[in-house]
Amino acid sequence: MKIALDPTPFHSTHSLLEFPRVVAECGYEYLQLTPHKDFIPFFNHPKADDDLVRKFRKACSDAGVGIASVLPVLRWSSPDPDAREAAIRYWKRVIQITVDLGVQRINTEFSGRPEKAEESERAFYRSMEELVPIVEHEGLDVLIDPHPDDFVEDGLDAIRMIRGINSRNFGLVYVACHTYHMGGNMTEIIRTAGDVLRLVHVADTMDHHRSNGLRYITNPPGNPVRVHQHLKIGDGDLDWDEFFGTLGEIGFYDRDTVMVSSVFAENERAEDVSRYQHKTMTDYIARHRA
Repeated sequence: MKIALDPTPFHSTHSLLEFPRVVAECGYEYLQLTPHKDFIPFFNHPKADDDLVRKFRKACSDAGVGIASVLPVLRWSSPDPDAREAAIRYWKRVIQITVDLGVQRINTEFSGRPEKAEESERAFYRSMEELVPIVEHEGLDVLIDPHPDDFVEDGLDAIRMIRGINSRNFGLVYVACHTYHMGGNMTEIIRTAGDVLRLVHVADTMDHHRSNGLRYITNPPGNPVRVHQHLKIGDGDLDWDEFFGTLGEIGFYDRDTVMVSSVFAENERAEDVSRYQHKTMTDYIARHRA
């Protein structure tokens, strides 16, 4: 298992090519390459040319940092045909960039709309018809997160959707701080996923169902927003012994998997929080390794 840092908290203070050095200084051997305006932005065509890809790969090599995964977020499940077709074009470039970086793993989201769930599912599988042969040909591992405010939010439903692709090159991402939108049944989801689960994000959050639904307050009452946080371990309501213990049960720590620290709530203390996350994750792993 690789332990990686998501450098999103450093986007406003460091340039893209500085990320590998910063990640190394925080004590990590790997980074997760998340959406960035100079490389692969949210929802739009990748902005990295071959020269920038080479420079980023060299920056990683110089810092002694590997790239554990590439994370694009593109509208491949959009009910809008134009948006979906554009996303397929963008995906093909993302795949090429990933291969050129020497990376084997992509993690992403379903990227549809919950109010148009059936239409989004049709669009998703239509995109799979085009992309699965390319992904399999390149030998990539594409892992999908049922993100809050997506057409698939429930963890068990996400496993069913991935099973429907019928390809071993696709699997599940479990984002710990999405637990209360995924059904709240952490242990059941992780056990059911088994070796389909190959990447996890580690960040804490509050259970928005607790305190009569007033853990978070949004106005007006009853609006359809989804609320969660990406806090450091221990600052929310998640049971971390359950999380790390269940991962140990399914042998997650001894497979080709990735664990990513993804705390976004404390940019002003990003370096200290990143070091805290690494030590705390390592301690939990040692305690719960099967």
